[in-house]
Amino acid sequence: MNKLISLLLKGLVAVLPISLTVYLIYWLLATGEAIAQPVVLWLIPDILYFPGLGLIASLGALVLAGSLVNMYGIRYFVTLSQNVFERIPLVKSIYGAFKDMMMVFNISDKKEMKSVVSIEWDGAQVIGFITGEQTGQRLFGDQNLVGVYVPLSYQIGGMTFYISRDRLTELDIGVEEAMRLALTAGVQSSPKE
Repeated sequence: MNKLISLLLKGLVAVLPISLTVYLIYWLLATGEAIAQPVVLWLIPDILYFPGLGLIASLGALVLAGSLVNMYGIRYFVTLSQNVFERIPLVKSIYGAFKDMMMVFNISDKKEMKSVVSIEWDGAQVIGFITGEQTGQRLFGDQNLVGVYVPLSYQIGGMTFYISRDRLTELDIGVEEAMRLALTAGVQSSPKE
């Protein structure tokens, strides 16, 4: 019986990550298509529509929005709307959670998370990311403290510590790999190179 349960768990470990990834990708694509389809059909005749055009239009709209955000007038409007969202009691919690989640998963933006460091904490080493050098100087003056974000495993969240720079040890790994290690509690598949 134990052998059967062991084989069942091995099968689950092999199939579940692949299945959930494929389903999530399918869900994202199908949702993008379903949301954009009525808009595309409103703009073009039905005869020109083909499956996938809504998804292409969605991706095009996101690229357009990304390029428009760089324009001064649009950037001002986005900042203004963010300020409004951050003042409404229930909306600010939801908006803040989504904004923080996007910041955490936008690990390719090296401006925010500059380097991976290790912090000694009660005899253990904890992985963190330097995020707030100027904030530490502004808040704590001449103490030479830097902001270090420490993500929590298996959830979207973490803590920011302001720690003296001399207590940090730089690690020679990339931000993406370090984030994966921290979020999965060190359990990861072997890297393919």
